[in-house]
Amino acid sequence: MELTATYPDLMDKSVFITGGGAGIGAFLTEGFLAQGAKVSFVQRSNASEFVAQMKAKYKHAPLAIACDITDIDALQAAMDKAAAAHGVISVVVNNAGDDTRHSLAQTSVQAWDLCQHINLRPHFFTAQKAAPGMAKNGGSIINVSSVSYMMGNEGYPGYVAANAGINGLTRALARELGPQNIRVNSLMPGWVMTDKQLKMWATPESMADHLQKQCLKTHLKPEDVVGATLFLASNTSRMMTGQAMVVDGGVVVTG
Repeated sequence: MELTATYPDLMDKSVFITGGGAGIGAFLTEGFLAQGAKVSFVQRSNASEFVAQMKAKYKHAPLAIACDITDIDALQAAMDKAAAAHGVISVVVNNAGDDTRHSLAQTSVQAWDLCQHINLRPHFFTAQKAAPGMAKNGGSIINVSSVSYMMGNEGYPGYVAANAGINGLTRALARELGPQNIRVNSLMPGWVMTDKQLKMWATPESMADHLQKQCLKTHLKPEDVVGATLFLASNTSRMMTGQAMVVDGGVVVTG
């Protein structure tokens, strides 16, 4: 990965990422490792091969913890393990999500609840767990959302609703935690062409249609999200909180 900026204050910081062993999350993990940070992440799938690759390249090997983020007790226990291994968590990146397509008519109560339990609920409970430790020296919580709700996208209403909720939660937590010098921001990527997207939903027609909506006529790659995340984690953005940073090639506007 080639980064165009370095953030010395991230050196040796304890960083916790959900879904940090695959997709965009793996790029985020590597981005923090490249800054010299100590990264712990949770992942449902086996990440041993990824961890071995990172260990060979960087100063610190990431700590991978097997965890289903819908199990809040297990998620918060994983954060305890991360803090025990790397010190008090300074940065939380709520990255894990699931944009499985679904319709209004075909969505059951169970499927709706599962969508929220993956895409929204963990963001609250990681903040709840991290805040007491961050209160001593400050910290940064980055909630990965999506521009899907700003676009009014169809085909996954539960996911769109969850992402709108993430931004509301971000603003509420920023107000509550600000006096403790804890910053909370949303990061809102556009359509990032991960392997999963290319395999399951990105057709030549849909990609061409989406590119027409972008000001910048290049499809987003996972690494395009890394720089913005590092910026929000670093003290470079020390007076930014309660904000929604969009990285989508110029599809939506926030002002």
